[in-house]
Amino acid sequence: MTIAIHPAGAAHVAAIDALLRAGFPRADEADLVRRLCVDGDMVLMLVAVDEDDGALAGAVAFSRMRVDAGGKAIPAVALAPVAVAPAWRRQGVAEALIRAGIEQLERAGIVLCFVLGEPSFYERFGFHADYARNFASPYAGDYLMALPLQGGLMPCGTRGEARHAPAFAALSVD
Repeated sequence: MTIAIHPAGAAHVAAIDALLRAGFPRADEADLVRRLCVDGDMVLMLVAVDEDDGALAGAVAFSRMRVDAGGKAIPAVALAPVAVAPAWRRQGVAEALIRAGIEQLERAGIVLCFVLGEPSFYERFGFHADYARNFASPYAGDYLMALPLQGGLMPCGTRGEARHAPAFAALSVD
């Protein structure tokens, strides 16, 4: 079994929605992706497709954020959600999707990528809470991490806001 990773297209919409609804306890992530797309805040969505049968193996989304440092706007995105179909879990699909996304974002000139998640998983990609510290965010804490792109250099200056797209405000917090 091998996968191909490429940008999501119209043909993937129903499969992505089904994957997100099956992979999470509530429909929040599926609703988040739909809202990010409708609002125009989706920057990049990648899918991993099984090359043998064309089935969706996984998906990852990167959405627009409003971030500033030193009083200047910084091109930044949020990684969320990432999902992998049960048959493909623990085979490196999530890692491949995230790495492919980071490479594309770096080429596109994105400076920072934020994620809210488990440090033991995301630190393997270079995300760290220290990079996100001192940005004003409702998600501030040890689970809000950032990854500096563009050679790993953090923007200089006083940290300002790190605001996710409005669709994130609708997520459940319990």
